[in-house]
Amino acid sequence: MDEPSILLTNDDGIESAGLRALYDTLTDVGDVTVVAPAVDQSAVGRSLSHDVTVREHDLGYAIEGTPADCTVAGLGSLAPDTDIVVAGCNQGANLGSYVLGRSGTVSAAVEATFFDVPAISVSMYIPVRDDAAFQDVQVDPASYAEAARATEYLVERAPGTGVFENADYLNVNAPVAEWGPAEMQVTFPSEVYQMTATREEGAIELHDRIWERMAEGDIPDPEGSDRRAVVDGDVSVSPLTAPHTTEHHEELNALADGFADGA
Repeated sequence: MDEPSILLTNDDGIESAGLRALYDTLTDVGDVTVVAPAVDQSAVGRSLSHDVTVREHDLGYAIEGTPADCTVAGLGSLAPDTDIVVAGCNQGANLGSYVLGRSGTVSAAVEATFFDVPAISVSMYIPVRDDAAFQDVQVDPASYAEAARATEYLVERAPGTGVFENADYLNVNAPVAEWGPAEMQVTFPSEVYQMTATREEGAIELHDRIWERMAEGDIPDPEGSDRRAVVDGDVSVSPLTAPHTTEHHEELNALADGFADGA
């Protein structure tokens, strides 16, 4: 296989250590073009802008916009001949079905699939007890080593194996390198949901209780799920599809048929 053209983006911003870790690794694999947000755009989902400002950066291009903006700008204009999109490495895990739509990292990968370009979103689990605390953690750049190793492995090998004939994108979550060399598990996004809302006077705190349980290693997620794999110290790879699926069934058909009759 010829050296691939790689579009690298993220949601933590172009100056983030996680993006730099993947850049340094992937430049040994292919021709890397960075198109990333100028500033942190975490948890913006697939928010899209009408137009964005772009400026040149030492690594490529900094976009005044969202991760989805970066993917569209990259594939549509700045790097149209891209072979594969990599989004990450995010500081903090993106695990579970309910997280996929809100994650800017994952959304950048999803956006690529509508261009028919394979994509990989990459995140690193940081063992903290609060769902926002990882944003304040000073992460040693060396901690991204396992995430970078897994990304390099998949970018080099997955496109030539038919993986992307059965999956639109791969959602990868890796443990911190300090946990030691990891194995790789093919997983499904966990369905466990433990968001809570607590009202105190004029404010409501929204909190994901799963982070405490992850820090303690006591989680309700089943074997084979993405969260279970990462807590066990392995790299989780979930093969996913991007378009929404539809399922016709008799109840909805009957409801639609009755609309014209005012039933």
